[in-house]
Amino acid sequence: MHHSKPYIPKQMPTSHTVIIKNLGLTDYQETWLKMQEFNSKRNQTTLDEIWCLQHMPVYTLGLAGKQDHLLTETEIPIIRSDRGGQITYHGPGQLIIYVMINLKRKNLLVRNLITTLEQAVIDYLATINCKAKNNLNARGIYVQNKKIASIGLRVSKGCSFHGIAINIDMDLSPFQNINPCGIKNLSMTQIKDIDPNCKLNQIQTQLILYLTKQLNYTKVLTNH
Repeated sequence: MHHSKPYIPKQMPTSHTVIIKNLGLTDYQETWLKMQEFNSKRNQTTLDEIWCLQHMPVYTLGLAGKQDHLLTETEIPIIRSDRGGQITYHGPGQLIIYVMINLKRKNLLVRNLITTLEQAVIDYLATINCKAKNNLNARGIYVQNKKIASIGLRVSKGCSFHGIAINIDMDLSPFQNINPCGIKNLSMTQIKDIDPNCKLNQIQTQLILYLTKQLNYTKVLTNH
């Protein structure tokens, strides 16, 4: 008797699938170590991941970050990180999106990833009638010359980690103790100043939609 083979659907290429993780409020050092560990253990079949979180108050210095951009000593810890860029501040009410993407597998240049991260924020801000733009000389997103989002990435073994930080509803005063991203007299702003009713979770959902679409992910898995 002839037995037909069972139909097995073709699997989606791993380059088109991404896992979204919501990590909540986290310690910078712990999360950074988890990113490094994830990147060092991943192989060609490891799915890309995007982590959404907030950090407890911390100043971070990029690889080329100069200590003299910290203008005032505070009790907020300072950590020298392995991302690109200068000094910045992270704290509750700022949405962090970390992108663990196999750039080689997706045939994606790092500068295209940066532009995509920026574009997702610009697209979201347009929905609340806010005109924002990027700056090719000082990466990030600006609203009327005030910075609303900062970018710092690292690429190792053809894979990215770190990502973008979007100011949503936070205490901006710690930025006054630094030259944000190494730029003197740079003012910071946040989405709450534009939309007083903004909700971080809703903004996160929108940004992830824009981001996954622009990065051509056709299968999005959520892992809380």
